[in-house]
Amino acid sequence: MPLIVLPTSQLLWVRVAAQLFSCVAFSVVAHGASLSHGLADWCVFCWAFSFSVTLLVLLVEHFGLQARAPVSWKNFPITMACYATLLCFSASVIFPVYFLKGQQNHGEARDRRIASTVFSCLATVAYLWEVTLTRARPGEVSGYMATAPGLLKVCQTFVACIIFLLVSDPVSYDHHAALKWCMAVYCVCFILSAAVVVLCVGECTGFLPFPFARFLSAYGLLAVVMYLTATIIWPVFQFDKSYSHTQTRQQPTLLTVAVLTALNFLLYLADLAYSARLVFVSV
Repeated sequence: MPLIVLPTSQLLWVRVAAQLFSCVAFSVVAHGASLSHGLADWCVFCWAFSFSVTLLVLLVEHFGLQARAPVSWKNFPITMACYATLLCFSASVIFPVYFLKGQQNHGEARDRRIASTVFSCLATVAYLWEVTLTRARPGEVSGYMATAPGLLKVCQTFVACIIFLLVSDPVSYDHHAALKWCMAVYCVCFILSAAVVVLCVGECTGFLPFPFARFLSAYGLLAVVMYLTATIIWPVFQFDKSYSHTQTRQQPTLLTVAVLTALNFLLYLADLAYSARLVFVSV
């Protein structure tokens, strides 16, 4: 009777572990964790999305379908692994804060929540390990998304998404034109970063009417200047009593937005610095 021998590698087992951990995290929550808050749905989405994309990557590579995939396989797996790392990390922070801290629940429901938190943390570590294994090394020819600027763009889009969630419920940018400018900064930079990710994963950079490297440099400089203005304007017009109209209960959320704005400014600054000296082959 012939035996099926699966090729093994460190990367394969890391992906299998990440898939297993994320699967357990959302399976345990879905069966008996007694959750009704909307953030629970976000956490389940984070784990389910991570599980699904890892399963897709494993199936494509197992059956050797990389050449037939409608995406750049030099860019797709590491992009999804980086998003999965950030999603599982956010779930690992949100879930215990909202569903374990200060909760009076005991028994099986609480045990399931603890188990989901533990496996979410394990999934985060596994996905981070996958990113570490697949990222481009100095002097190595690889896809753009495997380089530091590519991974930074994933982080930029993710941080922008969190900002959008925080400023939209309740709306906290419509009482002054300066805050609307900050929102414009978040939107424009997010769209351009997301466009770069889509172009690289879809292997469409060659269709641009201008050199891709030149576009990255110009856009990086523009994003740094725009985020610098938002980093200054947002806290001034949200916390200065001369301009602020927000309630005290909203201030922790607004402070979080200010911190995330500064974080994205640093990410764009690092992106610009890397892009300025990156000798890149092809995407």
